[in-house]
Amino acid sequence: MSILKKKTGIMGGTFNPIHNGHLLLAETAREILQLDQILFMPSGNSYMKDASAIASKKDRLQMTSLAIEGNPYFKLSTMETDREGATYTCDTLLELKQLLPEHELYFILGADSLFSIDRWRNPDVIMKNCILTAAVRNGNMADIQSKANRLQESFDAKIQLLPERNIDISSTEIRERICLGKSVRYMLPEKVLQYIQEYELYQNKTTGVDL
Repeated sequence: MSILKKKTGIMGGTFNPIHNGHLLLAETAREILQLDQILFMPSGNSYMKDASAIASKKDRLQMTSLAIEGNPYFKLSTMETDREGATYTCDTLLELKQLLPEHELYFILGADSLFSIDRWRNPDVIMKNCILTAAVRNGNMADIQSKANRLQESFDAKIQLLPERNIDISSTEIRERICLGKSVRYMLPEKVLQYIQEYELYQNKTTGVDL
């Protein structure tokens, strides 16, 4: 008789800053997929983004911790921020497989990332070691399904398309609004906003806008 594996979601991202859209996506995935827990994993040294546009690891970890407190299913992971050098999803999944061998891993990402994931480092390793959980918000569903089918054929990928509640918030917009002195209330948790105000994050163009 097979033993049912526990289900762990992985919610990765720069979280620069984390906002209510991230939290709603994670909760939607948890509910629909009946996940036992979701690991919120701020990225370390991303090889795809300019570090000068990103708040410090310490600040992003603290904001993420404040955002998820009170939800017993949400856990903070420092796996990628603890790692030296560039961080890659393939390495993270291999490490998690060793730490959580009895868990089925669900890697949560936006459906748009499906169109580039086969160009990430070692995509075969990524798709072998997790179920890709792609949140479908806007875009052509036929194109998304077609891409998912190609990934399944090329990599034997396991893909779960997840309907996402439409909440139009982005970290880029939040940083830009803060930089311009505009309100971001109700776009992110109140404690995260208080942290940003206390430490005067995103007050200038250096950390305010993606380059």
